[in-house]
Amino acid sequence: MSERGRITLRVRVVPRASANGVASRAGVLVARVTAPPVEGRANEAALRAVAKALGVAPSEVLLVRGATGRTKTLSVPASAAEALARMLK
Repeated sequence: MSERGRITLRVRVVPRASANGVASRAGVLVARVTAPPVEGRANEAALRAVAKALGVAPSEVLLVRGATGRTKTLSVPASAAEALARMLK
């Protein structure tokens, strides 16, 4: 979905993983982060991991919904559409 130059997407976060990384599984991005799900640390790590994977600044990735759950809705700039399409292939 695109709104005002931004794209919203669903991301499944897996905290306490052995390494940080972002991959696609069944049309959903999966962000594996080493941070624990305590005091928003896994959320922050997931935002940084998604930003790195899409080639945008971490400040451009916004958490829209799902702060306490594992499935998050994020908003990224429309300029990341091409990188996102490649990841979801």
